[in-house]
Amino acid sequence: MKEYHDMYDRMAKRCLMLSNRAIIQFINGIYEVNHPLDSEVTYNWTEHEDDDLRKTLADTIITIGGVSSYHLEFQMSEDGSITFRILEYGFNHAIKKQKDEAVLEFPEPILICLYEAKAVPAEKTLEIRFGKQGVYHYKVPVIKYLALSQEELHQKNMIILIPFQLLKLRKEIEKEITEENLKALKYLVTHDIINSIAMNVEAGNITPTDGRKLKSLTLQLYHHIYDKYQEVADEGVSEAVEEALILDIDVIEMEHKKEIKKKEKEIEEKQSEVDALKLLLQGKSPEEAAEILHISMERMEEIMKS
Repeated sequence: MKEYHDMYDRMAKRCLMLSNRAIIQFINGIYEVNHPLDSEVTYNWTEHEDDDLRKTLADTIITIGGVSSYHLEFQMSEDGSITFRILEYGFNHAIKKQKDEAVLEFPEPILICLYEAKAVPAEKTLEIRFGKQGVYHYKVPVIKYLALSQEELHQKNMIILIPFQLLKLRKEIEKEITEENLKALKYLVTHDIINSIAMNVEAGNITPTDGRKLKSLTLQLYHHIYDKYQEVADEGVSEAVEEALILDIDVIEMEHKKEIKKKEKEIEEKQSEVDALKLLLQGKSPEEAAEILHISMERMEEIMKS
């Protein structure tokens, strides 16, 4: 079970590590704010320890523009203590970033449910009692990711989480593998996911590199969820998914490798020139050697810059 949750945790974190432009669009969409797309993005990758020496990872707190902090928590199954943990993580972050000893500023929290969360309220609340000072209700808005339509996902700029669309059919296929849900799985990847990525790249919401990374993450998550079902492979679904997702990735990889080989060849040619110049040093007078060495050093500088 731990390995199961770790996979989704790692996937969520990698989605949150796309370009600054993609992350700011995402934050603007789900929090309904309007940060400039060239704002600075800071990841608070911090590990805290409580009194029992249990480690808590506050690695989904993102600061935009050095001022506004947002706490994104992902949940794969129902957990009654999640609101308390979000409060705890936020408190640890507020303590670490405290600038005024009389002010404690918490990051804005949001809980994103990556499972069928029909019974989960739109907002989770933790009642904090301060004795005679009164009662405070700490509220965490909830996004039920799998319940959102394609239009809602687009409105909230949630393209960076597009690989998790694969979870929409996980329960159906676990229950029973039918021709209908296999066709739906194939359509989900080859049409909904890929088209959404292309549309957001074209709109400038994410970069082309973001798009390729999302396709790669989608393929990884697809294999993690569906490779255990032989019927998925037998019906050609996996083959169609791989063809749709790998083609663009492979083309980019080939171009990248060509560029690397070209650069390596240029370096080899320049190194050969340097070696030839060094040979000229043999038997030369100090003045001549100094001049040749000077030329050689200039060539070496060109190599280092290239």
